[in-house]
Amino acid sequence: MAAEDLPSEFDVVILGTGLTESVVAAACSRVGQRVLHLDTRSYYAAKWASFTFNTLLTWIERHQEQSQGDEVQDQDWSSLLEEGEEPICVSKTDSASITNLQVFCYTSEDHEVDDREKNIEEGSCAEAEPKETEQQTEEVEAVHTEKESGLPRPQDAASQSEPNKKITLDCLVKEGRRFNIDLVSKLMYARGSLVDLLIKSNVSRYAEFKNITRILTYRHGNVEQVPCSRADVFASRQLSVVEKRKLMRFLTSCMEDAEEHEATSARTYLEFLRDQQLSDNLRHFLLHSIAMVTEDTPTRVGLASTRHFLRCLGRYGNTPFLFPVYGLGEIPQCFCRMCAVFGGVYCLRHPVSCLLLDKTTNRCKAVIDSRGQRITGSHFVLEDSYLSPDFREMATPTRLISRAVLITDGSILPGDSEQQVSLVTVPPVEAGHPSVRMVELCPSTMTCMPGTYLVHLTCQSLGSAYEDLYPVVNRMFRTPESHDQAERPSVLWCLYFNMEDGSSVELQGRQVPSNVYLCSGPDGALGHEHAIRQAEFIFHKIVPEEDFCPPAPNPEDIIYDGDNTNPDQEGEGEVQNLHEE
Repeated sequence: MAAEDLPSEFDVVILGTGLTESVVAAACSRVGQRVLHLDTRSYYAAKWASFTFNTLLTWIERHQEQSQGDEVQDQDWSSLLEEGEEPICVSKTDSASITNLQVFCYTSEDHEVDDREKNIEEGSCAEAEPKETEQQTEEVEAVHTEKESGLPRPQDAASQSEPNKKITLDCLVKEGRRFNIDLVSKLMYARGSLVDLLIKSNVSRYAEFKNITRILTYRHGNVEQVPCSRADVFASRQLSVVEKRKLMRFLTSCMEDAEEHEATSARTYLEFLRDQQLSDNLRHFLLHSIAMVTEDTPTRVGLASTRHFLRCLGRYGNTPFLFPVYGLGEIPQCFCRMCAVFGGVYCLRHPVSCLLLDKTTNRCKAVIDSRGQRITGSHFVLEDSYLSPDFREMATPTRLISRAVLITDGSILPGDSEQQVSLVTVPPVEAGHPSVRMVELCPSTMTCMPGTYLVHLTCQSLGSAYEDLYPVVNRMFRTPESHDQAERPSVLWCLYFNMEDGSSVELQGRQVPSNVYLCSGPDGALGHEHAIRQAEFIFHKIVPEEDFCPPAPNPEDIIYDGDNTNPDQEGEGEVQNLHEE
């Protein structure tokens, strides 16, 4: 919708299209609230977005420009203020939430590639400085003039059997639309809050999903498959017959003897596993790959994580996890689509200059956009980066997440099938260091081109993302600095960056007006519980008497006044729903 066509009165005004904001928008629109959903960006999903390779390079360049330059000052809209109103300025960038961006390219160039690209042919990570990396990124970006918006869908991966060819940077650029690269790396628990919400609301019809086919771990310098289901345990060649029996007995007791186990919660989970007479093999698998906790995690937390893992097994496949085809950025867009179906109004590339606060009631009355239009509302939902830190309760010190995105030429553990989607846990190398979570995506997820794999690494930050994650990359993949890694897949291109941990932001900050609700960004957990819990909390603050995301009717059952067409039919032939099993 064009800016001049925006109505001037709504029930709920939402700034930012991240997952939490999008779920709130869908839930409010579904129960009859008039919703206006704005975003200053040119794409959906904010910090939850997925990008093609070329749009990711554009995103990198823009973030570096924002971090180096001053924010553009707004015009003075004081003439639009009424008596007793006070403006609260709104930020137009979120560069502060993404820091330490570093890009490296290790693949060669085609002879036809522009000389400006050749400067980054031999990208080296050793002793790299951020300034050098920014220069590399600018040189790469100089040859990309395609400015894409949204999430274009790549060609169908029917050509998976193409013969292996040398993959160059030029090839990555030309096939850039086949990539969907997530800013955040998460998976969907089969019985997690997000999957339950997708089923309950009927939003699952808007997306397709794939199973995570295997759980892996890194141990003694090798990548090993973790037996987690009954079939995997008995088929495993890594475990002896005695270990298989002990593992099955322990997993069964975890589900059946909950109260008895809770009495041991004073000890750590590792000590509890030792008391169960489990071998080193089994303790490693249970601690790092099934419970996915640390050695000092309390028994109560470790057992709860183990039970959650086990409850999710078998619902949709042989592992507890699902992944949305085309990337995690699809999920916020699915909820935005539901909101639009029920009357929500959307406008991207639409900055807001300020909120208008009624000083007598401490409630926000309206927003003024960058064109000077005054838009009133009863409730206002904001992505936290829209307000200055003065209005947010932050953990001290602020927690960060270290992220790395790799494009590689092969799987970390080649198998019979080339269509494996893997979750890999890398335990801490030494005490005090975080474990690293790795998600490896194959071309059938529609996130990378045939012949490549897309690898996401995530951990809690101790330093910059490069400092935290490059040692793991160098140990598990082939890079110019790695040694004796001939059998490992090669890294073609990689990106490192830090982002704020959304769990360090309180839902209600200091001095925030009573009808303004903040949504934090992604947290460092594997699942989506934090975001969905926030969305439900905010929804019940706005309309406490309503059901959260009731089921939407099927498209063919919706009757539109004065319209025989169904705007919800587009693309339905390609949708695979999630169903209860």
